[in-house]
Amino acid sequence: MNEDVERDRFRELIEITALAWDWASRRRSGSPPASPRRRAGASMKCQCGYGCKCKAIAAAAAVGLSAAVLPAWAGTTVYVPLGSANKVIAVDAASDRVLRTFDGIENPHGLVATPDGHYLVAGSMSERPLPRGAAEDMPNSRLSVIHPAHGHVMSTIGVAGWTHHQAITPDGRYVLSTHPARGAISVADLTANKLVRTIATGPAPNYAVVTPDGSRVYVSNSGNGTVSEIDARTWKVLRTLEAGPSPEHMVLAPDGKRLFVANDRGGQVTEVSLASGRVERRHALGERLHGLDISDDGRWLYASLVTEDKLIALDAQTGARRTLPLSPAPYHLGAVRGTGKLYVSSSREPKIWVVDQASLKLVGGIELPGGEGHQLAISR
Repeated sequence: MNEDVERDRFRELIEITALAWDWASRRRSGSPPASPRRRAGASMKCQCGYGCKCKAIAAAAAVGLSAAVLPAWAGTTVYVPLGSANKVIAVDAASDRVLRTFDGIENPHGLVATPDGHYLVAGSMSERPLPRGAAEDMPNSRLSVIHPAHGHVMSTIGVAGWTHHQAITPDGRYVLSTHPARGAISVADLTANKLVRTIATGPAPNYAVVTPDGSRVYVSNSGNGTVSEIDARTWKVLRTLEAGPSPEHMVLAPDGKRLFVANDRGGQVTEVSLASGRVERRHALGERLHGLDISDDGRWLYASLVTEDKLIALDAQTGARRTLPLSPAPYHLGAVRGTGKLYVSSSREPKIWVVDQASLKLVGGIELPGGEGHQLAISR
């Protein structure tokens, strides 16, 4: 059996097993099964459209696939929102192959995955015009909650204003979405499936990161060169930090003491001390700095320069840097933890470059089914 066939068969078994667990849990709880009761020799068609046979489901459940027998590719999945294509895709991080496409997600840009990998939440860059006289906080856009195993949108949550980027708390309960046109972020409770807070931060909030312990949220305000620090227990703004001009994408340093901030129009990365709230160092890189992330070993910062068609790796301690030409318009990027890979999208073509973190060499590519790759969500 060749590798591709084996991979496809494992993927089918995983999907069927997920359905089996859902079906079995409904039976145990007394809820109506997701599929009609099987008659002798009849097929059991699931609501999510797989049309799985009962005996196939039973067999998959009986096998009880464990992590010990799953192939390595099943360990990490990268989800990519495709913006104008109205899709989200799932990519196998080991083979760099598109595994699945989720259609009908309106103009997704921001995307997060729950820590257990059971759900995705996509924010839309589209919004409906408000009726005359309507309150400014009236929901006119939405977050889509996607169930990857079932392949469809499970629910939606109304929000006021289109969403740019998102972050999720470590416990998977709260999703934070930035709304640049409203000068605020929203907090959605996935347990209750509703919006629970709207927090004013500053003009044009762009990006959000959550500390590993879940106690603080940092939001870049690209309209006034600041970062808002938010207490994740009270949802109140505690401080306003310096960030440099037009701050957008951010990443926390491994030591938890600094915040690296991409200054888009400023063409630099700033290091912000979380203790003092001030910019301590500036690294000039070039024009139209966009994507930003950090290597698995914490040494290298990666930044994409959209108009200069290149990717830069920066050692923030020594100032050493390396460059990889990528054309056209390298855009969003993300370090795929545990694989040594870096995914970089293009803002002008439906593609993702696959780059080796250590050597900064191009090692592959992914053709996207339309649109452009935005905020990556990585599930392990």
